[in-house]
Order: sequence, then structure tokens, then C-alpha cells
Amino acid sequence: MFQSFEVSSRPEQGPPRLAALREEMSGDGLDGFLVPRADAHQGEYVAPRDERLSWLTGFTGSAGFCAVLPTVAGVFIDGRYRTQVKAQVAEEFTPVPWPDVQLADWLKAQLPEGGILGYDAWLHSTGQIDGLTTELAGTGIVLRQVGNLVDRIWHDQPGPPMGQVTAHPLEQAGEAAADKCARLAKDLMAAGQSAAVITLPDSIMWLLNIRGADIPRNPVAHGFAILHDDARVDLFMPATKLADLKSHLGADVTVHDPAEFLECVGALNGKVAVDGGSVPRIVADALCERMVLAGDPCALPKARKNRAEIEGSAAAHLRDGAAVVELLAWLDAQPADTVTEIDVVTRLEEMRRQDVSLRDISFETIAGSGPNGAIMHYRVTDETNARLQDGDLLVLDSGGQYLDGTTDITRTIAIGSPGAEERAAFTRVLQGMIAMSRLRWPKGLAGRDIEAVGRMPLWLAGQDFNHGLGHGVGAYLSVHEGPQRLSRVSHVPLEAGMILSNEPGYYREGAFGIRIENLIVVQEAPALETGDPERDMLSWRTLTFAPIDRSLIDEGMLTGAERAWLNTYHGEVRDRIGPNISDGARRWLDAACAPL
Repeated sequence: MFQSFEVSSRPEQGPPRLAALREEMSGDGLDGFLVPRADAHQGEYVAPRDERLSWLTGFTGSAGFCAVLPTVAGVFIDGRYRTQVKAQVAEEFTPVPWPDVQLADWLKAQLPEGGILGYDAWLHSTGQIDGLTTELAGTGIVLRQVGNLVDRIWHDQPGPPMGQVTAHPLEQAGEAAADKCARLAKDLMAAGQSAAVITLPDSIMWLLNIRGADIPRNPVAHGFAILHDDARVDLFMPATKLADLKSHLGADVTVHDPAEFLECVGALNGKVAVDGGSVPRIVADALCERMVLAGDPCALPKARKNRAEIEGSAAAHLRDGAAVVELLAWLDAQPADTVTEIDVVTRLEEMRRQDVSLRDISFETIAGSGPNGAIMHYRVTDETNARLQDGDLLVLDSGGQYLDGTTDITRTIAIGSPGAEERAAFTRVLQGMIAMSRLRWPKGLAGRDIEAVGRMPLWLAGQDFNHGLGHGVGAYLSVHEGPQRLSRVSHVPLEAGMILSNEPGYYREGAFGIRIENLIVVQEAPALETGDPERDMLSWRTLTFAPIDRSLIDEGMLTGAERAWLNTYHGEVRDRIGPNISDGARRWLDAACAPL
């Protein structure tokens, strides 16, 4: 199994660790210390060695941070985790709804007389520290760079990850690494920049057409890179990870020990581009006045998938859809109260593992039934494992890392006979998903400009959900990829080739959860007879194919256009997935995809 069901942290472990951290703070003359989720590479996902936030607090979410002061420890979490955090942290930790409550405002209230707040300059971006410094001006609260106090007290901390790096074939990458480096180097030269510092692992993987194994569920390797304006690359990564890759990397890529990174950064001449949102503060300090905030040069090119990446992702989704259908057909045949959440996770992984191109799951499978479904990023353990009861809704959110693509799909499944309230909420979520799937919009709009389309059916009923409508997805890379998002905070214009999720939901704490998710890719919109000839439009191509539970749909709530979309979609699911599944699953699929 890729996935385990062990309890990774317990609330009772937090208080003694918190006390030990406060002792270290006192010894260093600090009034506070920041413990982020991030590692030195500033990616969303971290290796076991870097799970400092989880180790200290018990909170295992993929975003958040802790501000530890002498008498209070605030755990800052966004709307996705406000239910989860209650069960994971001890009472010595105080959940803080972020970003509703900003760190600076919280610090001003907790340290009215001022104080010294320590932080590890490797684990915070320069943008974060600059912003916090500005917001705290005049308060008497001072930020100080210190060593990592958590690492001092974490005596059984795992070692650094040392997974092997492999070449990503050209037929899947769609563009040679040397051509990517040359293309981005031209942009640097045009901007008058001599080099760009790259810290995000997935950016380095994309640029050099390599994949790694340092982060669970994500095919990336830890390292740093400097791209020069003549297309040379300095790669800072242990040579043992790169065995047999010398010819693949080529003569223009020079491998260095990671310990040399800061020295090499300090020796750069001219203007050096960095991404203020991801470059560690310690790197920015090494550059000083040479630093130019210009963004990660790989971010947008990586987001704009080429033809090979899109078609690879499409192929991976068809095989993944077949695995999901086999699981759904099996589950539908099981009587209520005979199957557990772990049974579902295990069976689905068995189905996916029949594909020889599967390398991992793309994240820990979420299989939350009943009240567990209301925990947006629920992870089932041996202790929380629940039996699927009659009347439950099961939120099943999962994906695979295939050599040709990354998948992410959510289906909400009725166990037995769902209630009227659940069916109405499910139908609103479905209407939001359909509305976004059908959307056409003018070029130049960002996620924030169109995200409300997927929420409107819920808003009309006075309901909403506390996560974005969609996130970017990589091509056999991270299942969460920026900078594209369907979110009210995303200002990045959507462009052809960007893959995103479309996943509205609804969550009733203590009762049930609902989410429906397909992956979709931005494409040039087909021309319409009624369209303005001078107005360029974009639309979506759906990549995910698996049936949506018809028993949860209140058909009377659907419009004719919504019904037509769903029937057309289910017809495509039947035609695309049917030839690749077992006879029994095919019979089930035919019934599941019958027209409304």
C-alpha cells in the first residue's frame, strides 16, 4: 500500500513539546517563535524531516503555521481545516481563523508591550518577512533570525530525503530541457537580469525534465537551481541522487553540493530574479541589492501545458477513470454496514495498481463517511475508521501519479437511501460544477473573476464552502500547482493549456460532506455564430470521466441545459471508460450513466 492508516500525531504529544520549545525560547531571549508548515524550498508539500508544525502541534493539514508565545500558542488555519484542527490539537494550542485574523494583528493583541519574535530564515519567504515587518512597524515587536528551535528539541527527527532522480522522457515532457532553459534565459536577458534563483522543487523538475522521490505523493526532489542568462544551470543537489543522469542533464548543467548554494548565490553578479513568495529570506539576504522580485520564471511556462502534456494527462485520466469505476461498481454491490472507509481506500488503490504506469497516489485518499465527510481533508486512520451506514454520504477524493499524468477526482456516493436535505445540497453542488464546466469567458480573466459561477447555486440557498473552487494540477508533478487557481484571491489570468480542478462542495459539520470534482483544461473556445468576431474567448475541456451518483440528484431542481450537460457527460463516460473495464463493471456503468 502507498497509503498507511497509522495515527501520525496525537494531541497529547503537543504540550510537552510546546513546553520544551518555550524553554529554548527563553534561553535565547525570545518572546515568541514562528513554526511554519513550509520547508526551505517553500513548496506546499514537505518531507517527514520538515513536518515541524505537525510534530509540535498535532495538526496535519497542508497549510498553516503556529506562533508560540510564552503563554499562548496560536495555530493559524484557513477555512479548509477549521473542523479538523479541533480534533488534532490539545487545549494548550489556540486555533486562529486565518486569514480572517492576520498574524500581525494577533501579535499586537498578544504582545502589547512589544517583544522579540524569532524565526528560521530558511523557512520563511522574503515576502512573508517583509510584509510582517511592515505591519508590525511602531509596535515594539522585533523580528530576529535565529536557528531552528524545533530542530533542537526534535531528537528523533528523520534525516533529509535522498530519493533517486529519474529522467522524464521527451515524449511525455513535450519539450527538451535545453530548449526550456534557452527560452527562459532569453526572457532573463530581455529583462536585464543575469540569473534567476529557483527554489520550488516542481519548477526545477519541470525545467530539467527530471522527477524525484523526496516528497511523499509528489515526484519531486529537493534541491536549488540558478538559471543564468546564457541558459547554463547550476543545480544544487546531492550527486548520489543524480546517478546515471549526466548525459540527460547535459554539459550546461553543473551539479553542486547543496552546502555551496548560499556561497554561489552571494557570488552572482548583476540583477538576479527571485520569486518573493517562495525564495527563503536567507537567500534574499545573500543577494541584497542585486535581488529583483520577478516571480519564478518556470511558474507560468509550467502551467501552460503543451500538447504532449495535455494528451498524456487525458490518457492517464481515462485509465484512472476505469479504476474508479471498478471501485464504484464494487462498492454499490456491498450492503450497508459491511464496508469501512479503509476498505474503500484499500480497494481503490488495488484498482489503480493494476496500471503499470502508476508510481504513487497523488495524495492521501480522502474517504470520509457521515460526519467524517464534513472534514474537508479527512485522513482515515485505524482509530477513526468508520463503517458505511445506511443514509451516509461518502466523500471519496483521490488521485494517482502516472508516468504520463497526475489525476485528482472526487465523487460523493450515497450509501443506502439519502435524505432530502442531502439530495438538495448535492444537486446544488452539481449545478455549480456544471455551470463552471459549461462556462465560456473572455481572455484575460483570472480565477477570481469567474469563481463565483461555481458557487452561485449554493449562494442562492444561503450556503457556501470554505475552500477554493479549484487548484492548478501538474503533468506528472504536484497535484496542487500554481500560479493558476479558481479562487477569489487569484489574479493570474487563465491561459490555454492550464489544468485546474473544478470542485465545489458543501459541508455540514457533524453530519455530512459533499464534493464533486473533475479536472478541466483551458482551451480556445470554439467560435459561435452569435459571437463577437473581435472577442477571443476561452472554455474548458473535461479530462475526468467517471459517473456522478444519480441517486443523489433531485431531478426537479435541474434546468434543461443542466440535464442535457449531465446526460452528454455520462454518455462520454460510458463510451470512453466502458471498453476498458470488466464485464460486471460495464453492466453497472451502463445503468449508472443512463440518461435522466
